[in-house]
Parts: sequence; structure tokens; C-alpha cells
Amino acid sequence: MTSDLFYIFSGLALLVVGAQFLVRGSSRLAMAIGISPLVVGLTIVALGTSAPELAVSIQSCLAGQTNIVMGNVVGSNIYNVLFILGLCAVITPMVVAPQLIRLDVPIMIGVSILLYYMAWDGRISRVDGVLLLVGIVSYVVFVIRQSRKETKKVQEEYKEDMQEGESADRRWWLHGVYILGGLVLLTFGSDFLVKGAVSIAKGLGVSDLIIGMTVVTLGTTAPELTSSLVASYRGERDIAVGNIVGSNIFNILAVLGVGGLVSPSGITVDPAMLNFAIPVMIAVAISCLPIFFAGHAIRRWEGFVFLAYFGLYMAHLYNEAVNDPQMQVYEGHAYWFVVPLTVIAIGVSVWNESKTKDGKMEMPTPK
Repeated sequence: MTSDLFYIFSGLALLVVGAQFLVRGSSRLAMAIGISPLVVGLTIVALGTSAPELAVSIQSCLAGQTNIVMGNVVGSNIYNVLFILGLCAVITPMVVAPQLIRLDVPIMIGVSILLYYMAWDGRISRVDGVLLLVGIVSYVVFVIRQSRKETKKVQEEYKEDMQEGESADRRWWLHGVYILGGLVLLTFGSDFLVKGAVSIAKGLGVSDLIIGMTVVTLGTTAPELTSSLVASYRGERDIAVGNIVGSNIFNILAVLGVGGLVSPSGITVDPAMLNFAIPVMIAVAISCLPIFFAGHAIRRWEGFVFLAYFGLYMAHLYNEAVNDPQMQVYEGHAYWFVVPLTVIAIGVSVWNESKTKDGKMEMPTPK
């Protein structure tokens, strides 16, 4: 137990330092090259923070524990939006770039639905894995081509934001060292955290699927959490939101794609995933559209809504583990009350948004 706690706390420390390095290097690289921080968040940061999920996917597939892989990816995508974006928005309202609403969130919804279709037969096969990998390559190429079209515009925006006499730091190698160092620290940190947490969970007799959707998910999404929190604190909100959307796309296309290709018999899909977890992941992805559209931001109250739904989601997983009938009654009442209330609140926000002139929320300048 003592060694497990050491792994957990050491992992947390490495994650915090690694996130600082990654965000600092990424934001300065974006300024030096003249590309949008959003593009950096959707690609470099998203790929880097999804590295722990990829490592867990490969290790679990080679060990034949494919339930952990699917549980980790689906659980991570739900956790990324409901908990990480919710927590960041509660701390400071998050500005959402129009590109996310127009392109990247619809892509996230599309690949989530595609996963449900592929998983319908109870397995992610090698053919499915190849198709998913083709999808991630196509997405990265698409994002890079989009960024090239906006390069001049972004460079002008940087010039406007810079103070007189200030210039972009062109030491690309230094920014690369920060990014690489941050990714290495995040990878080791998440590995330590997962190792300690899984050991404790197995000692308590928790199943592989529940471990994948809870303990492993909390560990492998720690890079997304720390990176987004640090990015929000430093005022790099495009990186924070882009990191989450990009990570969800990478998790499905890259992590499951590699896992399906590596596993000799494919990735097994538990019926519970088809009946509950994947539909919840799709619903969470779809919910991002109206929330992001209303004011082109995630407001504090919407952050609290995300956190409330995350609490209900965790309560359901707990109920699945302990099978408490009384808990099922409370959970049912909560959903019947919270879901209609949320739909009404978001509907009112979207209606108000459609009546505004510019459709943008005035945000305070980050300090």
C-alpha cells in the first residue's frame, strides 16, 4: 500500500510539472510559427496528452485485457468533457473558437457515432483498426491544411496582441525541448499514477471493465486535466478547449485504431458499453454543440452542469460495482429531474444566442 501511494503522489507531481512545460512550449511554438494555438491544442497537445491512453491500449491488448482498452477510451472521452471542461469553466469561463463549433466538434460527434457502429458486433477488428488509423491521419492532414490557410490572419492577430518592441521567440528548438520534456514527464507521471491506482483497485476486487472506466481513466486523463487547467490559468484557453476536443478524437481514431491493429483477436466490446457507456459518450459529444454555440463560450453555470452530470455518471458506475437497489432509485429520480431541466436551460441559452447580433460572449482579459 505504501509503495502504491508513493507511485500515485510521484505521478501527480510529474504531471503538474510536465503540463507546465507542455503548455509553455506549445503556446510559444504557435507564436513562433504563426499558427493558431487552437491548432496546436488539437494536434500536438492532444496527441501528447493521449499518449498514456495509447500506451495503456497497447499494453492491455498484448496482455489480452481488451476490456480495459474500450473502458479507458470511452471513459476518458466522457471524463474529458464532463469533468475537465466542467472544472475549467467553473474556475474561469472558457472561450470557444468558431472552428470548433463549425468543424472539430461535429467531427468528434461523427467519430463517436462511427465507434458505436463498429462496436455493434461486439468487437473492434483489425479492419476497423485500419479504418480508424486512416481517419486520424486524414484528420491531422485536414487540420494542418486549415491552419496554413489562416497563417497570415493569425500572424496579424499576434502582432496586435504583442506589446510594442516585443517579438515572437524564434528559438524553435527550445520550444521543442519544452514540449518533448513535458510529454515525457506526463507519460511517466500517468504511468506511475495508473500503476499505483490499479494495484489498489485490484486489491479491493474491482473488475477490469470498472477499473478501465474509473481508475485507469482518471490516471490516463490526468495529462489532459493538468494541461487544460494550466492552459486556462495562463490564459491559453484555445489550447485548453482544443486539447479536450482533439484528445477525444485521437482517443477513438488513434488509440482504438492501434489497439485493434495490435490485438490478435481485436478489441472485445462488453454489452454494457453498447447499452450505456458509448451512448453516454455520444450524448456528451452532442451536448457540446449547443453549449459551445451559446455565446461561443462555456460559462460557469454550464461548467457546473457538466460536473453534475459527471457526478451522476460516477454514481452509476458505483451502482454497477455494488448493485445497490436503493441507489438505482435515487439515480432514476435524479435523471428524470436533471435532464429536462438541462435541456430547458440550454434551449433558452441557444434561443437568446440566436437573437444576439454578433453571437459572442464578452470575456474578461486573462491576467
